[in-house]
Amino acid sequence: MAKDTSFYTLGIETSCDETAVAVLRGERELLANIVYSQVDLHAKYGGVVPEVASRNHLAKLPILVRQVLEQVSLKPSDLSLIAATYGPGLVGPLLIGLSHGKGLAYGLGIPFIGVNHLEAHILASRLMDDPVEPPFMGLVVSGGHTSLVEVPAFGTYKTVGSTVDDAAGEALDKIGKMMGIGYPAGKEIDRLAKEGNPQAIDFPRPMMTSAGFDFSFAGLKTSVLYHLKKHPREKVEDVSASVLASVVDILTKKSIEATRRFQMKKLVVVGGVAANSHLRTQLTEAGAGKGIRVTFAPIPLCTDNAAMIAATGAFRHLQLGEAHELSLSPQPSLSI
Repeated sequence: MAKDTSFYTLGIETSCDETAVAVLRGERELLANIVYSQVDLHAKYGGVVPEVASRNHLAKLPILVRQVLEQVSLKPSDLSLIAATYGPGLVGPLLIGLSHGKGLAYGLGIPFIGVNHLEAHILASRLMDDPVEPPFMGLVVSGGHTSLVEVPAFGTYKTVGSTVDDAAGEALDKIGKMMGIGYPAGKEIDRLAKEGNPQAIDFPRPMMTSAGFDFSFAGLKTSVLYHLKKHPREKVEDVSASVLASVVDILTKKSIEATRRFQMKKLVVVGGVAANSHLRTQLTEAGAGKGIRVTFAPIPLCTDNAAMIAATGAFRHLQLGEAHELSLSPQPSLSI
């Protein structure tokens, strides 16, 4: 299909607890990107409750679709493609966004495409002011995923390492709960760490020096648990700084080494944890020391959003000619 600047893609993201809708013109021109966060709804539970998330997606999604179209002065009939996340994620939330997207596509008589949430994080790089083109190594680091992905070309991926237990963001949330920090904890740990001593506590760096590029953060979580039991009055700033020192050291060493091993000069970091200021500083400096250009997704495109879903859907439809049948089912355990 020919590329057309009047080609409008509506993206829908509901894989977890953010309800997000975006409109993209062509393949890279983001016109609108709205994210409704359910953080306050889930904070009292200390984590995402799938049933609560599903109900709120169901209530908010139609409203956000109307809002985003009004924001860019488009009618539903102006849309060319509907793209919605179909995995990985929580099955209930996925089903809400996927069903709504398929219903819109059917009603409008336009193509529908299901998007892999992990690929979408990587393709968020196409929406940067200074886009990074393949080949590059991708570090996808979030609450649900920690993976190193070789990207020789958009649409072609090879996972070279992933977490064997907790994802980095998941570990930070669980550690935050131990420390009495509300959900989600990553942003607050980042803030507290700026006021703490990263050398105050010598937490372990699991698998940091092991062969291969897999990650593990469960051991760090356990170490923090035992430390806090022995030292209940430890300064939260020092705990935060020491925890982040461990996480950032692991991510930095593995990512830089994988980029070098695969003879690449570019590393692209995406996902919610990519917003962490300590990771941004240390990984950028480490990359510069090895001749590697390290690029982070803009903060609004790090956490779950529909802009990356629209961009991935438009790329796969316009460049690869893909579309999906409306029988497409959610895939909670989808891999890249």
